[in-house]
Amino acid sequence: MENNTLHAHASSASVLETNKVLRNTYALLAMTLTFSAVTAGVSMAMGLSHMMGLVLSLVGFGLIFVVNKKADTSSGIFWVFAFTGVLGAALGPMLNHYLAFANGPALIMQALGSTAVIFFSLSAYALTTKKDFSFMGGFLMVGLVMAIIAGIANIFLQIPAMHLAINAIVVLIMSGFILFDTSRIVNGGETNYIRATVGLYLNIYNLFTSLLALLGAFSSDD
Repeated sequence: MENNTLHAHASSASVLETNKVLRNTYALLAMTLTFSAVTAGVSMAMGLSHMMGLVLSLVGFGLIFVVNKKADTSSGIFWVFAFTGVLGAALGPMLNHYLAFANGPALIMQALGSTAVIFFSLSAYALTTKKDFSFMGGFLMVGLVMAIIAGIANIFLQIPAMHLAINAIVVLIMSGFILFDTSRIVNGGETNYIRATVGLYLNIYNLFTSLLALLGAFSSDD
């Protein structure tokens, strides 16, 4: 009887901890996405070049390592905002490019809307079913590495069909990562809300940019 009581208390504590991580993650995710939108707007207003956008992207992805290292310290929050702010600014040149299309604003809103629908649908599924999607980790990582290698190769090859295929694959991979990362939080695999936020932020960021690239490619203005 005593063992059952202790087990129940332990389970309750685990659920409360998981809920706390979830709440903190979604709160920080909302703030960082808003901050990214602001820095993207500033970047667009400044008219930064595509080369500057690439440099900012590289700096942003370099900051991932700093954020992961500082995630357990008091400065972790500062670094996660630095990371998401830089990546937000990196979007400026890309957004300006699509805004130049006759239907540019509509394309960007479609990409944003599609990203939101995919994220909320998959997150809700992972949260309500509480299924363990950890088995997808290895497959998703291999797919991501292959997509990155193909993307680098296509910088030199400049094959339009390959560009489309890579972005379509990235959409699928990021959708899988949303399930994977949300499942890890729900099932206690990730207990640090800063690291959890970075994972979900990157999923949303890459999902949005790939959807925008696909929509732009199929636009009559391209």
